[in-house]
Amino acid sequence: MSQQVAVGTLFVHGVGDDYLVAVSNDGERSLSARLTLGTTDAGPRPAKFARRHESGEEPLAPDRFVELARRADRIRISQQTGRAQRERIERMLDGYQLDAKTVRTCRYCASAGRYSPVTSETAIEADGEQICPDCARRELDAELAHHDVSSTAADRLQELLLDVQDLERVKNLLSGQLDPDLTKFDEMSATTEAVDPVPVDSLGLHPGMQNLLDDRFETLLPVQSLAVQNGALDGDDQLVVSATATGKTLIGEMAGLDRLLNGEGKMLFLVPLVALANQKYEDFRDEYGHLANVTIRVGASRVRDDGERFDPDADIVVGTYEGIDHALRVGQDLGDIGTVVIDEVHTLEDDDRGHRLDGLIARLKGYCENRNGNASGNGTSSSTQWLYLSATVGNPDWLAQKLRANLVEFEERPVPIERHVTFADGQEKARVANKLVRREFDRKSSQGYRGQTIIFTNSRRRCHQLARKLEYDAAAYHAGLDYSRRKSVERQFANQDLAAVVTTAALAAGVDFPASQVIFDSLAMGIEWLTVQEFHQMLGRAGRPDYHDRGVVYVLVEPDGSYHSSMPGSEDETAFRLLKGEMEPVAMRYDETSAVEEVLANITVAGGGAKALTERMVGDVPMKHAVGKLLDYEFIDGLSPTPLGRAVTRHFLDPEAAFTMLDGIRKEKDPYDTVAEIELRDEES
Repeated sequence: MSQQVAVGTLFVHGVGDDYLVAVSNDGERSLSARLTLGTTDAGPRPAKFARRHESGEEPLAPDRFVELARRADRIRISQQTGRAQRERIERMLDGYQLDAKTVRTCRYCASAGRYSPVTSETAIEADGEQICPDCARRELDAELAHHDVSSTAADRLQELLLDVQDLERVKNLLSGQLDPDLTKFDEMSATTEAVDPVPVDSLGLHPGMQNLLDDRFETLLPVQSLAVQNGALDGDDQLVVSATATGKTLIGEMAGLDRLLNGEGKMLFLVPLVALANQKYEDFRDEYGHLANVTIRVGASRVRDDGERFDPDADIVVGTYEGIDHALRVGQDLGDIGTVVIDEVHTLEDDDRGHRLDGLIARLKGYCENRNGNASGNGTSSSTQWLYLSATVGNPDWLAQKLRANLVEFEERPVPIERHVTFADGQEKARVANKLVRREFDRKSSQGYRGQTIIFTNSRRRCHQLARKLEYDAAAYHAGLDYSRRKSVERQFANQDLAAVVTTAALAAGVDFPASQVIFDSLAMGIEWLTVQEFHQMLGRAGRPDYHDRGVVYVLVEPDGSYHSSMPGSEDETAFRLLKGEMEPVAMRYDETSAVEEVLANITVAGGGAKALTERMVGDVPMKHAVGKLLDYEFIDGLSPTPLGRAVTRHFLDPEAAFTMLDGIRKEKDPYDTVAEIELRDEES
């Protein structure tokens, strides 16, 4: 051993009858050794001293220990060294007139011959003792590797470890333990915006609608008041952006029913999903059936539309985007339209379906203008009012400008929402959800209401499985239930006879239960991860100002979990992306396939007017290139669809799928083989 070894700290830790010795300088260890004391007439003295290597030990002269101790800036003895051993090493050092101080250190480090002092600010509790942050992180990393936790979730748990300084509490989160101080991710504080409420009796609506509202409310809710103050009842087009459950839908209903009853045309209320259309159709039929005829247009599928239950002469048409678009593509007469309400308009940013909504809006505006005899070409309809509704738009000013609508934006959260994350695998999720439902239902708000829960999951089957596993009364709620069963569940929940409903993510926008707690059993809708918009819509269901003091959201995360091999990332990565994410801006993206589909639809509907329709769309559609492709594909002849092009657009086919079908028909392939080929192509793309 070189005489020139720098000695800052000499650290001693008792192990058995011997001592581990570590010499460090500026935080770097320069020597690890083992010391054995012998008994002499002068007291304890170094008897053996050996440098420790990975391959063994190298004997050194015992006096070398004394030399190092004399050169050391400080000598420290671990607090974990037994009392008798500590006293013995202190007597030995006293014999050489050397002072030592006993310090609290990390036992894991000390046992490995490392000097790592800990303080109350840095110590981590582990197995009834205190260890240093580095060792605690290593222990946690080993546990995280066992659970296949993503790096994003691991970073979150490492942060918690340093915050709470308790290794076991953090590790317990990985087995679904509910520790509110640790599971809490953040709190979305309550915000209020001063809006002068509009008295209902001042609205001056058609008596049929006015009487309905007079019986229900004295004043409108804030977002409704804002919309009215900004022309919603004067025929102005509006983009209304406000949080879930703030009353946006009634804005469309007031405007549409008032115009309808005053003879200014029927109302179209459009939603993205069949399940939502079914629910809204039933709601409208119950609420307004005595005032107007209500029909629904969804279509049996994209390929076939049997028109069942659809009455084109009805006063109120509830439909899916694609159901109404199909009617336009096949040239069906929808009558005089006075009001169009587009719910969930943020669907425009959806990569798969956004271009179809964009095209539908343009084609429907063209239809309304032609029907109303407005040939001015100024891009607006003279008599049809357009109301676009959304809880979540990242760039509302831009979208309102593109839609040529006035923006009515209301940012308010009447009660705070706590957001929690806990880890649980597929089997543990039901147990965790059960505990959360029990805990919430046993709690009452200051208004006297029990806490009730909405659990969102990704399949109808899972709805029933979870509902059966909950100890307190619960019910599955999804579009597969018949009307009477769904209404029964709604009444039971409203009467506080149910502790929870378990519903699908697909019904998130339409579920209107006064719940205090939302639990995410899954972060997927089918086999696709939720978007930030969808996630915020769903969590916004937690907490109602007239019922609850706060809302609570629990995200149950399966480490490394997914629902399909094509899904990017894992559920734990997705959870933190959604929790930390900001609303995606609505930005239409047109690839060749979507451009060809929408331009073909525009030509089918408008012929020579297709250029005007395409130019008014929200996204920038490369029309010239799309027309060239349509000519190459023989989907159009001039600016008219060929029989092939008409069939393609009626069935919402992309060109490659259409050609695959044609090839299969010409070669007399088995239809199942053709379908499999199309699905395989979609999977690969």
